[in-house]
Parts: sequence; structure tokens; C-alpha cells
Amino acid sequence: MMRKILVIGAGKSTSYLLDYLLGKSETENLEITIGDINPAAISPSIANHKHCNVIKLDIFEEMTRQKAIENSDIVISMLPARFHIKVAEDCVRHKKHLVTASYVSPELLALNKEVKEAGLVFMNEIGLDPGVDHMSAMQVIDRIRDKGGNIILFESFCGGLVAPEYDNNLWNYKFTWNPRNVVLAGQGGTAKFIQEGTYKYIPYHRLFRRTEFFEIEGYGRFEGYANRDSLNYREAYQLQDALTIYRGTMRRVGFSKAWNMFIQLGATDDTYAIENSEKMSYRQFINLFLPYSPTDSVELKLRHYLKLDQDDIRWDKLLELNIFDQTKLIGIPNATPAQALQKILEDSWTLKAEEKDMIVMYHKFGYELNGEKKQIDSKLVVTGENQTFTAMAKTVGLPVAMAALKILNGDITTPGVQIPITKEVYEPILKELEDYGVNFKEYEIPYLGYNPNSVVN
Repeated sequence: MMRKILVIGAGKSTSYLLDYLLGKSETENLEITIGDINPAAISPSIANHKHCNVIKLDIFEEMTRQKAIENSDIVISMLPARFHIKVAEDCVRHKKHLVTASYVSPELLALNKEVKEAGLVFMNEIGLDPGVDHMSAMQVIDRIRDKGGNIILFESFCGGLVAPEYDNNLWNYKFTWNPRNVVLAGQGGTAKFIQEGTYKYIPYHRLFRRTEFFEIEGYGRFEGYANRDSLNYREAYQLQDALTIYRGTMRRVGFSKAWNMFIQLGATDDTYAIENSEKMSYRQFINLFLPYSPTDSVELKLRHYLKLDQDDIRWDKLLELNIFDQTKLIGIPNATPAQALQKILEDSWTLKAEEKDMIVMYHKFGYELNGEKKQIDSKLVVTGENQTFTAMAKTVGLPVAMAALKILNGDITTPGVQIPITKEVYEPILKELEDYGVNFKEYEIPYLGYNPNSVVN
């Protein structure tokens, strides 16, 4: 008897996910239904697979959505996080398991009692970050605890970057996932973490000037800026005794300082619409944020505003983005500054068909064992194949697909709204991910603790 998996949303992160499930469809008796708002955009190689059905699914069309969910055995939602709750409520109603790669929202968590009573598994945060970070961290933390050790420091960084051989712009960056999330990174709250027993807070306007630096063997030097709330992980990972808990995003050195220019300008603001944005040139957009002058050029005003010398590499980075172009138009009606900036950046930072991306993840664990302080560094580098089969799609999509199949097969059975921090979940998935080149390298080194000299104040 065919077992039915419904995948809602077929965006950039689903190439490996769909490939994995369709590859298993014969041996596992799977029938994959893909529901998407734009089914014509799905690759014919997927849509024409004998174990695949493609349907048009608008998440706001209640009858179509409920019918698709009712006709499945398990649902994978790859929609934007804010839409998961609609799917989740239907899954409770029709008693279907659910898998997502997104953070658990308060609305989703409120369903936990009903989900448990129905014996359902609602697995969330099982993409890359969150996801692979949870599983790889808990694997090491549990191993240390099993030996009698006590965690006193946990730092974790992850970044989606361009592979070194295609790293050919001054920013050392290209979009490997949702560009909007990149432009809005760090907004919506103050970054919170704890270092050496002291709570620390970084407001958005200072976030990209407080960075840590580290080396990844064979790949050089990187920097990291703090994620919004590292303290959530104290409870999830049971790190109440840890003196340092710090999670962040990785970039190549120099990116954060340059990105801070857009923040100081106000170009990342997403709270208001710009009049006449559709017919506005890139140059006019930048000029919106600068003082009026009857004599000074936009270039000169911007250099004065940001206190940039002409030989500052950040000036070259701005020029590379063609932000002073008078002919290129924003082309978006009533765009917010963030949307207009995203349009400009996509001109320069979109991966070409043959280009490859790269995922880098770095964990640092400090712990005490038998009265001695020790440290383990755990590092992951994954390189994509091309513009479609990216490292981002691999590390987001494969864990989602693997979790769905293991739930369907009864290998993961603990009910409730959850994240992948138990051995039941992380051990088999991390082991299978190794077959796809997702391998962490661990290094036992002398305990270094937190290095305050790595922070730019």
C-alpha cells in the first residue's frame, strides 16, 4: 500500500528534499504530492516522476488545503514560518504528523497538548540552522555528560556563503537562501547572550560592529555576529550552569563592517513604503537618505555621511553594487527601503547557474571533567553542486526528508511539538547525513574559554 507524503511549498530549499523522497519512493512505497502556489515552476524531472503528483495549493484556500492534508499520511511544510500554523491546525484536526524546518512559534507550541493526546509527532527546527546545529550540538553535549562532564561554555555559528572558487566579489558574499532574510538579519529585537557569567545585549544599530573571529582549517578566517536570542538555548540544551552561551551568524571578515553602512543609512528599514519607488533609480534611492546639497554629488554626500575615504575598501564595495546607477530602476511599487535594497543586491549577489555555495558551521564546547577544563571544537563545511542543488538546500532539505520518513516508519515515535534534541532523533539522522557528505570534524584542544580580544567594541 502506498504511503502518502504531502510537501507544501517547493521553493529553493526543496531540491534535495524532493530528490531524496522520490529516490526512496520505490523501495519505501511512497507517493509524493507537491502542493505549491505556482506548480508550473516545478522541474519536469520532478513533476513527471511516476510517484509524484503536483497540485496547485494556495495556503489560504481552506477546502483545497484541508483536502490535501486529509489525503496524506504525513505533511512537510516548507512554507514561510508564519503560515505553518494553518497547516498545523489542519494536521491536528485530521490526525497527521507534521515536519517543518522553522522555529517553533508560540501559536504552534500552544497545540502541544492536543498533538500529544493524538499521538502525533510535530517535528520542527530540523533544517540547517535551526536543525543540524541542534543535532550536532546535542550529540557532543550528551557525550560529554555521559562521561560525567559539565558544560561551562557553548558557542555556535553558522553561515551560508559562496564557495571559494566562486568568491569573486569584494563582499565575499552571494545569496544562498532567501535574500529578504539576509537584508532583515538582526532586526526585530536586541541580541541577547551570556559571556563569562555576564548577560550581554547588543541593539541592532551596533550588532554588525560587535564581531568574533575564527579560523576554519583549509578555508581561512571568518567573522560572526550575534543572533537575536542565544538564551533560548540554555533551556533547550539544559545549559543552566554554562557561563557562556553565544550563537551567531558567520560571514567572511569585513562583511559586517561594510553591511553596517546600510544600517546607518536606514536602507534596511522595512517599516514604511517609499513614494514613487517603482520608477526610482538606484542613485535616487541612495540619495533619499542623504542631506540636500545644491552643489555636492550623491557620491560626495555619501562619503561625508559615512565618513569614508576614497581608499577605504568599503567605498569600493559600494561602487561594486552599482548603487549610483542612474538608469537601473527599483521597479517595485510602494517598496520599503529593505525591499529596494534587496533588489539592488540581487543584481550583484545572485548565484549563476554553474556557481556553488558553501555552508560553514562551527561549535565550541568548553567543559569540566574530573576537575580539568577541556574544549572541543566541531566544524562543518559543505559545498553545493550548482545553483539548484545548493549546500543550503542539502543541509536544510535532507534532515527534513529524513525525519519525515523516520516518523512514517515508526523510528521516531515520541509525540508532541518538538525540536530534534533527543538521541532518538539526532543519532540516526546525523549518521545518515554522513552518507551525503555532511560530516563534522572534531578537535580536542586546550581550554581557551571566551576571548574578549576577538570582539570589536
